[in-house]
Amino acid sequence: MTRVLHVLDHSLPMHSGYTFRTRAILKAQAAMGLEVRAVTGQRHTAPMPSDPEVVDGLTFYRAGGTAGGLPLVREWSEVAMLAERIVAIAREWRPDVLHAHSPALCGLAALRAGRKLGIPVVYEIRAFWEDAAVGNGTGREGSARYWLTRVLENDVVSGANRVVTICEGLRADLIARGFAPEKLSIMPNGVDLDLFGEPLPRDAGLANELGLGEGPVIGFLGSFYPYEGLDDLIAAMPAIVARVPDARLLMVGGGPAEADLRAQAQASAVADAIRFVGRVPHHEVDRYYSLVDVVCYPRKAMRLTDLVSPLKPLEAMAQGKLVSASDVGGHRELIEHGRTGTLFPPDDPAGLATALADLLGSRDGWHTRREVAKAFVRERHDWAGNVRRYLPVYQALLPNHELPSVAA
Repeated sequence: MTRVLHVLDHSLPMHSGYTFRTRAILKAQAAMGLEVRAVTGQRHTAPMPSDPEVVDGLTFYRAGGTAGGLPLVREWSEVAMLAERIVAIAREWRPDVLHAHSPALCGLAALRAGRKLGIPVVYEIRAFWEDAAVGNGTGREGSARYWLTRVLENDVVSGANRVVTICEGLRADLIARGFAPEKLSIMPNGVDLDLFGEPLPRDAGLANELGLGEGPVIGFLGSFYPYEGLDDLIAAMPAIVARVPDARLLMVGGGPAEADLRAQAQASAVADAIRFVGRVPHHEVDRYYSLVDVVCYPRKAMRLTDLVSPLKPLEAMAQGKLVSASDVGGHRELIEHGRTGTLFPPDDPAGLATALADLLGSRDGWHTRREVAKAFVRERHDWAGNVRRYLPVYQALLPNHELPSVAA
């Protein structure tokens, strides 16, 4: 059986979009017939009761230690520690391929270990982390740190045997940098339909507790980062309520922008129509999804959102929810306007308000659009099928191995 060791920034039991994508990949690969394990670097900060640690039936090794020290020295120390751990694991478990996931530090560690062991390396890019830092408000485009991160990314892409990106935007950007198209593959975001395929009925008790009335309810469930454009959604609410008086906005989650968003909502002329819930346990998210008619993703227009397609809209479609989103590149890869969702101009509260009020006011097509969107996820973004896209990548590096059939 072919063995794949995944190299990660962090993993379960920590909760993030990164860890949930990882869980889905590992679970689907194991179900397909591959033997998979994973190792995390020093950015994994959850308590580690054992090493290896089994979480949700998956085996994770830990590099151990704590990231610290001066910049650059700290990062190189992280890479060295992770590379040493990969080598130790590989000498015991004997993986056939190292599959590293961004950021570039994981890729650098895998390359160092792969050269020492003579094992091929696949590098998977989920986002360009210099652009993610700009979007999160922790970095500045054009800064020395920004360009150093890009240089490191380019070095990893050059050194890896094959490279996978999560969407066409990232792949096209790498091709524009001069990398060979045949080296680059796409593994799009997906949904584990065993988890998201059966939405709960509307939780009337929870709706009453939150004072949502009968709605309709617009919702956002996720992390509150500046690039998500949630300030534009709050700014649009007075115009939406003017046309749809019973409309309510439900905000579930938290993050760096939370305090500013709460203050903006409190000052809104329709403050009574906006509800903040805060973060909720992952196993309760479905209850809050059950209250929402339209899930809205008003991301700002910037490199990050134009190049990277998010996971959340696919989860919402799988939940049978209407999806609305700003017309940026990452959303256009997932949403066909008027068919699987509604697109509106980015950075434009008035345009957002018009699009959502029009959607809320025309319920006749809701059922059809929900069914079309669910079918789109089932046919093109179910992890059970998506994960087979890795097989040609692995097979090119392991020509003498018998891998599961791509068409199975």
